[in-house]
Amino acid sequence: MTLAWVLGARGLLGSALCRALSLRGVGPFEPSERFQWADEARLRSQIERAVREFSAQASRANHWEIYWAAGVGTMASSEESLGPETRALAWLLELIQSDARLLSIPGKLVFSSSAGAIYAACSDEVITERSLPAPNSAYGREKLSQEDLLRSFCVANPGMTVLLARISTLYGAGQATGKPQGLLTHVARSIVRNKPVKIYVPIDTIRDYISVDDAAMEITAVLDELNFNPGALVKIIASERPVTIAEIISIFKRVAKKSPKITTGVNGSSMLFSRRVQFRSVLPSGARMRKIRSLTVGISQLLSAERCAHANPRRQ
Repeated sequence: MTLAWVLGARGLLGSALCRALSLRGVGPFEPSERFQWADEARLRSQIERAVREFSAQASRANHWEIYWAAGVGTMASSEESLGPETRALAWLLELIQSDARLLSIPGKLVFSSSAGAIYAACSDEVITERSLPAPNSAYGREKLSQEDLLRSFCVANPGMTVLLARISTLYGAGQATGKPQGLLTHVARSIVRNKPVKIYVPIDTIRDYISVDDAAMEITAVLDELNFNPGALVKIIASERPVTIAEIISIFKRVAKKSPKITTGVNGSSMLFSRRVQFRSVLPSGARMRKIRSLTVGISQLLSAERCAHANPRRQ
C-alpha cells in the first residue's frame, strides 16, 4: 500500500495530482487541519502536526510519497514574499529527516518547480535537463534555492528518492482568479464573459502549454519508473509542442466560433518572460513522453469548464 501526501492539494496542480493518484488506486493523506499559508507561525505548527499524523499512517504502508505542489508565487513576486514558502519547505524536510519511522520506510519526494522561471534567460534553442539554469527573477532564483534544499536532503539521506519536476506552462479548469498568470484561462474566461482579452507579450511569443492533468499523470508515471533509485533527478515536464500566442488565439477563435477581443500592452513583468521557449526532456535516458491531449482538445475542455462555472457560480 502507498501512502501519498499532496501539499497544495486544492491548487491547480495539486488537485490534478490527487486525481492522478486516485487513478492509481491511491487515496491521498489529508492533514486534520487546513494549512494557513498566510500565517507563518501557525503554518509551522500545522506542518509539524501533519508530519506526525502522516508518520503514524505510514507505519501501515509499504512506502510513502510526498508531493510539494504548494506556493502562491509568480514571476512578479518579490524575494521577501517568497521567503515563507522556502522556510515552510525547509521545515517539512527537517521534520521528515528527524522522524525515524518515516526514514525506516521507503519514501519518495516530488518537488514541482517552474521550467519557465528557471530557464527564463537561457539561450539554448531547445531547452533540456542538460541546459544551464538561467533565472532572471526572484521567483526563478527562489525555485533553484528550493531545489537545493531537496538536494541537500538527499545528501543527508542517501536512500531517498527525489524528483525535481520542472514544469512548463500549465493550464486547466479551476485555475485561481487572483494570480496574475494563466493566459489560456484568462482568454477562456474573457470569451465566456464577453470581455476584452488583455495580452502583455508579443503575439509571436512562443510557449509550451501542457494540460495540468497530463502533467500530473506524467509526474506520477516518472516517479513510478524511478522505483526507489536514490538521489535527486531533474525532469522537464512539458508538451514539447511549442506554440505562438497568435496560434492560441486562432484555436480559441475556431473552438469558440467567435473572435476574442484582443488588447495588447506591457506591464511590470513583461520583460521577465522569454520570447521563445521550447522544451524537450532527455532524462531519464530513453524515457518517452506519454500520450497527451492536443491543445485544441485542451482549449475546448477549458472553454466548456469555464462556461459551466460561469453558468453555475455557486458551485465554484
